Amino acid sequence: MNRGKQTELFNLIRSAKVYDLEFDRSTGMPGFFPGQPQYFYMLNMRHEDEYDLSANGLRTGSAGILLMVDHSGTHIDALCHMASELRLCDGSKITKEVQTPTGFTKLGAETIKPILSRGILLDVANSLNYDTLPEEYLITVDDVVETCKKQQTTIQPGDSVLVRTGYGRHWNDAAKYSRAAGVSLEASLWIADKKPILVGADNMTWEVPKIRDKQTNTTAPAHWQLMALKGIYIIENLFLEELARDRVYEFLFVALPIKLKGATGSPLRPIAVVV
Repeated sequence: MNRGKQTELFNLIRSAKVYDLEFDRSTGMPGFFPGQPQYFYMLNMRHEDEYDLSANGLRTGSAGILLMVDHSGTHIDALCHMASELRLCDGSKITKEVQTPTGFTKLGAETIKPILSRGILLDVANSLNYDTLPEEYLITVDDVVETCKKQQTTIQPGDSVLVRTGYGRHWNDAAKYSRAAGVSLEASLWIADKKPILVGADNMTWEVPKIRDKQTNTTAPAHWQLMALKGIYIIENLFLEELARDRVYEFLFVALPIKLKGATGSPLRPIAVVV
C-alpha cells in the first residue's frame, strides 16, 4: 500500500464509529450449560501480598484465576462443536484421535481465522414492530425476507449476518433471556443459501433450543445444518441494541477468536465499524 492510500485509510479509521458487540462477563450471567461455571473469577494475588519495600520498592501487583465454559458469554462456535452422524463438516470421523481428552485435533477454535468482513444487521424485532420478539418465537423465512425488504438489505457471499431478536435488552435477566426468540431451521437455510461466513444473534443459541427437525428428529437442527453440514460459524450472545438504535444495517465486522487449541468455541470481542 502506498503512502497516500495509507493516509486515506488512517483518516477513515480516525473518523470511524465503533460499536462494541460483546456483553460484559460476570458471575450469574445467562448460560446454556446448567451446573457448569459460565464465569468465575477469583482474585488470588492481591497488592498487599507483594507490598515489600525492600524486595519490590514502591510497585505491587495483582492477578486472578479465570474459569469459564468455552460457550459462555459472547462467543463463536468452532466447527468441531457440531457433528452429523459422528462426522465433522470436513468429513472427519469422530475418533479418539480427533476427539481427545484435551480437545479436538481438527477444526478447534485455534483454526478460526481473524474475521474481517461486511456485516449485516437484520433487525427482525423492529421489522415486526416489537422491542423484543415474543418468547421462543421462531423467526420465519418471511420475517427475514420482509426485514431485508424494509431495510433495503441484500445478503452477499462472505457476509457476517447478525439477527436481532431484542433479547439483548434482557441480558441481566437470565430467566427472561433463556426464553429468547430464535431463527427457524427454514430461515437459517434461507440465509445459508446466501453463503455467509457466519451468522449470529442476540440470544443464547441462535435457534430456539427445544425445536427439533421434524423429518429426522434432530435437536438443534439449525446448528446441525449450518455447522455440521455447511461449515458456517455461529456467534451467540451478541449485543446489538446500539446498532439497532442507530439503524446501522451495514458495517465492517471485526472479530478475533482466541487461539484456544482444540476448544469447541472461543470467547469473542466483536465490533462493528462504521465510517
